[in-house]
Amino acid sequence: MMDIDEESSSSPSAVSKFFTGISQRYQTILDKTVPFSTGRWVFTFVLAAFYLIRVYFLQGWYIVTYALGIYLLNLFIGFLSPRIDPAHEARNYYEDDDEDEDPGLPTKNDEEFKPFIRKLPEFKFWYSGCKSFVIATTCTFFEMFNIPVFWPILVMYFIILFVMTMKRQIKHMIKYRYLPFSYGKRKYKGKSEDVSTQ
Repeated sequence: MMDIDEESSSSPSAVSKFFTGISQRYQTILDKTVPFSTGRWVFTFVLAAFYLIRVYFLQGWYIVTYALGIYLLNLFIGFLSPRIDPAHEARNYYEDDDEDEDPGLPTKNDEEFKPFIRKLPEFKFWYSGCKSFVIATTCTFFEMFNIPVFWPILVMYFIILFVMTMKRQIKHMIKYRYLPFSYGKRKYKGKSEDVSTQ
């Protein structure tokens, strides 16, 4: 009797095999989309446009839209932030908190170069954004999420929150001298070697 129980608990059930197979196929599809960042973001903007048009014509679900905006703002701040915060690094390197000695990007040849690594990578930012639009769109099909609220107050509060958060993030970027985007940065090319076969 004990052997039968041990075998049934150690072998995966048909249901778990089914869901494992589905999750593996889903992950394979996601992995294939990694190199196509432009197509992924176009798809996300289509999802966003569909959601906004739906909310506009339904004239409701403002709380869901506000929650979606706060979540996307949080994702965007994670996307702009470095994985290792220079402010915490400064406290570890220096005993005294002098403003002039905070670590930043190297400005001399003998300083160590540390590339910018995001707290939230681009793929995870895209994936979380897509999931949030799908969940928000799904919420618009249920009347219980349509809580009556005076929406101009939510819009004003979101704008104030966005401006304050981005102001703090930009000050952090200026203080620690990092730029989270590669657009406008110099690109160095290696030596081109002409190898002729004889």
